[in-house]
Amino acid sequence: QVQLVESGGGLVQPGGSLRLSCAASGSIWSGNIMGWHRQAPGKQRELVAQMTSGGSANYADSVAGRFTISRDNSRNTAYLQMNSLKPVDTAVYYCKVDQGDLTYWGQGTQVTVSS
Repeated sequence: QVQLVESGGGLVQPGGSLRLSCAASGSIWSGNIMGWHRQAPGKQRELVAQMTSGGSANYADSVAGRFTISRDNSRNTAYLQMNSLKPVDTAVYYCKVDQGDLTYWGQGTQVTVSS
């Protein structure tokens, strides 16, 4: 089993920044994919960004150039640096880990972008 704990969400004004963290514990494999998804009210959950253990990353078009994913494999922790935030970025952000055929989700952290 893998446990994921997200932190770093909150309320921020448009144009501001936030940094989310996701700490993984339990049966962590070295070759996994850590990522962030988000779900806004009334919408489906969508991929924001993800990164392999080797450092290869991909981003949703809507956040490319504004968000940066990173990870510290020694700490089994992933980060999402979010800059130039917009009201449309308001959502619950979920950490996700894919290991082989298994997928684990965090409990989510709320990000609200509003003036």
